[in-house]
Amino acid sequence: MDEELHERVREVVATVPPGKVATYGDIAAIAGAPSPRMIGRILSEDGADLPWHRILRANGTPAPHLVHRQLELLRAEGVLADGQRVNLKTYRWQP
Repeated sequence: MDEELHERVREVVATVPPGKVATYGDIAAIAGAPSPRMIGRILSEDGADLPWHRILRANGTPAPHLVHRQLELLRAEGVLADGQRVNLKTYRWQP
């Protein structure tokens, strides 16, 4: 993977503010990544020091294996979910 792209993705994720969320596709578009899946891969391999919990799937849900922890972290920032879905119209980050 291109190191420059990797760092751009990290920089974009780092700018998502508390109380807001973005989708993997949002981050891919801003960073110029070829696919939202790449964002998930970067975060899983090198995102522990980033606000990874603010990045959701296109339908406003967390990845299934992260759902409880991710929603807990978002709730602590004031982002409330309806079941397991965050309302993107309310909480989506608009850079």
